[in-house]
Amino acid sequence: MERQYLNLIGGKWGPAAGGATSPDRNPARRDEVVAVFPSAGKEDAIRAAEAAAEAFPGWARTPMPKRGEILLKAAALLEQRLDAVAEALTCEEGKTLAESKGEVARGVSLLRYYAGEALQPTGEVYGSASPSTFLFAERVPLRPVALITPWNFPVAIPTWKVAPALAFGNTVVLKPAELTPLTAWHLADVLDKAGLPPGVLNLVVGRGSQVGPALVESSHIKAVSFTGSNTVGSKLAAQCAERGIKFQLEMGGKNPVVVLGDADLDKAVEVTIAGAMLSTGQKCTATSRVIVQRDVLDGFRQRLAAKASSLKVGDGLKADTYMGPLVSADAEKTVLDYIEVGKHEGARLLTGGSKLQGSEYDQGYFVAPTVFDGVRPDMRIAQEEIFGPVVAVMEARDFDQAVALANDTRFGLSASVVTRDLGLALRFIREIDAGIVHVNSQTAGAEPQVPFGGFKGSSSGTREQGKAAREFFTQIKTVYLDPP
Repeated sequence: MERQYLNLIGGKWGPAAGGATSPDRNPARRDEVVAVFPSAGKEDAIRAAEAAAEAFPGWARTPMPKRGEILLKAAALLEQRLDAVAEALTCEEGKTLAESKGEVARGVSLLRYYAGEALQPTGEVYGSASPSTFLFAERVPLRPVALITPWNFPVAIPTWKVAPALAFGNTVVLKPAELTPLTAWHLADVLDKAGLPPGVLNLVVGRGSQVGPALVESSHIKAVSFTGSNTVGSKLAAQCAERGIKFQLEMGGKNPVVVLGDADLDKAVEVTIAGAMLSTGQKCTATSRVIVQRDVLDGFRQRLAAKASSLKVGDGLKADTYMGPLVSADAEKTVLDYIEVGKHEGARLLTGGSKLQGSEYDQGYFVAPTVFDGVRPDMRIAQEEIFGPVVAVMEARDFDQAVALANDTRFGLSASVVTRDLGLALRFIREIDAGIVHVNSQTAGAEPQVPFGGFKGSSSGTREQGKAAREFFTQIKTVYLDPP
């Protein structure tokens, strides 16, 4: 019988109000239930926000180095169970075991990084016009915050929100995606076992349509950090603005790789395949468009189609699998629908374009790696986020047109250029409208110590990770101190 897990509210593990549950299924074998989780609703969200508010004064008074010690201990505990958490991640989300291990290791690094940030200065001293005034500004926590996270990086994204929120003295209600709650449970469990006081971190697993609005509407919640779709993010931003609370949104991407005429084509294919097909294309930084200079287009697309068609697709637990399943039936339907849209719009299908069939494939949500050629910038597959293993090849006559095509989208998260020309690489860095730029590497990938976020419709303008996280999770208090 599958293990039944619980929510964490006020330091106590318990079921959802009313006892409703939901199965956590394996997308590679859809009849396999990995675990059973509570299906929380509005009442649970309200209790969690109240618990976070009650715990805040004590946590805010906890010295920052002590907070850092707890994060450091949690990092060690997560590292000890790395293999188990990685296997759970693969079983509930579908990505390969190698990718899952890398993601859990990244979670460990994030906890350690923010443990270090808890030892950094928390303010600045200023010279005052008054000779008797000690003038300084300090960063203080926001109070309880709600963190709403997606299913595609269910260890990394919750960790890069939870760790800085806690390090800077906030209390937290974490609402993970329903599709991948087990990995978020592990994060909450290691923090609980590391000595986090009751109510400082609350885990509420449930339907986003019920839990999310209840958290945003709660008078106890003073900020919301959200990663997910543009549709949900826009609604959330309006709700937060109405309440006058801080919000942080990281949303979609339509990320380009630009292949210039001097590029090493084998390198360009390697970069494109890794960006487009790893994690089954289910990441906001995935490569979705490849803009290729006309001189090398024929050679590039032949190599790309051949490489894509050779990829091993299967269960992520198998060592030889390069690309796992899509996360759910809804995700599979969306990707297949977009493939039909591409065909209808007149794009040329080079490889893939269908649901994979056969004994193993019939059990899960497997779609072949798909490459379209002859894609025009006005096509939907060139403009809309597909969130699957589908890449659109577009032709550019020269560098200027390539950059113009790359920028012709409402998104601006990540972009890459493949070139041997340092001058053109530097021009690309200056002219591309993206928050993250790669030169001769894939569009996906981010290190914990640097800011993460996009331009235009990809972000609300704030940044996550690195020292930039402090900007969101703190507010500034300016103090004029005069002697009595």
